[in-house]
Amino acid sequence: MPAPRIHVDRPLAPGAEFALGATATRHVQVLRLQPGDALTLFDGSGGQWAAAIGAISRREVRVRTLRFDAVERELARAVTLAVGMPANERMDALIEKATELGAARIQPLVCERSVLRVAGDRALRKAAHWHAVAVAACEQCGRNRVPEVAEPLPLAPWLRTHEGHSAERWVLSTSDALPWPPAVRDAGEVIVLSGPEGGFTAAECSAAVTAGFVAYSLGTRVLRADTAPLAALAWMSLEAR
Repeated sequence: MPAPRIHVDRPLAPGAEFALGATATRHVQVLRLQPGDALTLFDGSGGQWAAAIGAISRREVRVRTLRFDAVERELARAVTLAVGMPANERMDALIEKATELGAARIQPLVCERSVLRVAGDRALRKAAHWHAVAVAACEQCGRNRVPEVAEPLPLAPWLRTHEGHSAERWVLSTSDALPWPPAVRDAGEVIVLSGPEGGFTAAECSAAVTAGFVAYSLGTRVLRADTAPLAALAWMSLEAR
């Protein structure tokens, strides 16, 4: 059985000895691991470390790093998913699956038809929660780089900051759009913009095109707000194999 993978929120180095955080400690205790058992640790900056449990108490698990493995499991292209936030638990699931499929960055957006609307402290709390979802997905899927989950922003100002951006920019649309798949230009960054429940308004679609996004259609069926961006990302993940 592979060693359990645990993310640690600190830089790792050879022979480092330290106590795991509260969440990781509970994880080790639930798995009923013992001193001497193997772990795989990663700090999100790339690569992973073979490690061993040194001591376990009711409140603390101490570990020691052993060997570094520079393995990477990232896509060949850095993909940003910019998504109109779906409501309820669907955004959590979208973050989880986008992490598994290799997104480098996820930008939650508030659009005219968005059901979920957050700002201020609540937006910061949501971003922190979604970061934790991404970390857990990395632990499960084997990624050693945790994708950035940005603070939610309104669509209009976010589009203005991406006018003239060097990345390829695609917006998923059900009308006036080119057929999928896009012609891949190079191995650079890609930004995929996808709407909320109910889709983008005509004005929002026009603003995206004005900002340099090219509209593409995923087909004749209308996909949910949490399905469409994952379908596009799955295609890019498979193309990169």
